[in-house]
Amino acid sequence: MSRISKRSWITILTLVLLALFLSGCAPSASHVVDTADLKQGNFWEKYVVYYFAQTLDTFASWFNGEYGFAILLMVIIVRTLILPLTLKQYRSSKAMQAIQPELTKIKEKYKDNPQKQQEETMKLFQQHQVNPLAGCLPLFVQMPIFIALYNSIYWNPAIREHSFLGIKMGVAVNAQSWYAYILPLLAALTTYVQSKMMQSQQKGSNPMMPAMNSIMLIFPVLIFVMALSLPAALPIYWIFSNIYTIIQNYFLYIRSAEKDKESAPAK
Repeated sequence: MSRISKRSWITILTLVLLALFLSGCAPSASHVVDTADLKQGNFWEKYVVYYFAQTLDTFASWFNGEYGFAILLMVIIVRTLILPLTLKQYRSSKAMQAIQPELTKIKEKYKDNPQKQQEETMKLFQQHQVNPLAGCLPLFVQMPIFIALYNSIYWNPAIREHSFLGIKMGVAVNAQSWYAYILPLLAALTTYVQSKMMQSQQKGSNPMMPAMNSIMLIFPVLIFVMALSLPAALPIYWIFSNIYTIIQNYFLYIRSAEKDKESAPAK
């Protein structure tokens, strides 16, 4: 298995372990406290979950107690804060397209020596400051937020007992009415659309595409399975985040590509 392939599977393994962690370490239903009581907890509760829950409480108060809208506002803020990483991902994608001719030469020159081909490819990436894994950075940055939201649901009764669009935010989807299953489906669908948009902009320009194609198929399924057993607030967060990213990618990639095509004849 190549080094690139190994890195891709490490990403998948990380997500699987996260799913197992979140599914298996839930506190008991009686473990609910007021937000202020988190200040008496351990380091994570005191310095992370407390401020996260406090922020959600504040946002919810702006929307007449609607925590669904509070999560939406949280998504907008988080995604805006990590915008520099997204722009870095965008620049890396454009740089990858620019060095495509050199990648093709390397592939042809070392077609009988895959190890040398990979070494030369990595050297080229370093020379042009291209990071083929830049697309994973926003995901990993959001993971602490995802876990903090999970903890807030269990440790803050206001969030745990709240219903958004008739779906209980603190209860697993597979323990609710049939229409709650719409959330996992939307989470998986928006994940797929987001991945497909990224893939469509890198065809033929990224040697990681075979591995990325596998991830694009596995990741939405993984998200669907996770969303079934986790509190409904988590797929709600994921859906909002994906929609934000889809809109963002449209302007970064689709509109940008259209403008490049329009300006090409003039050049």
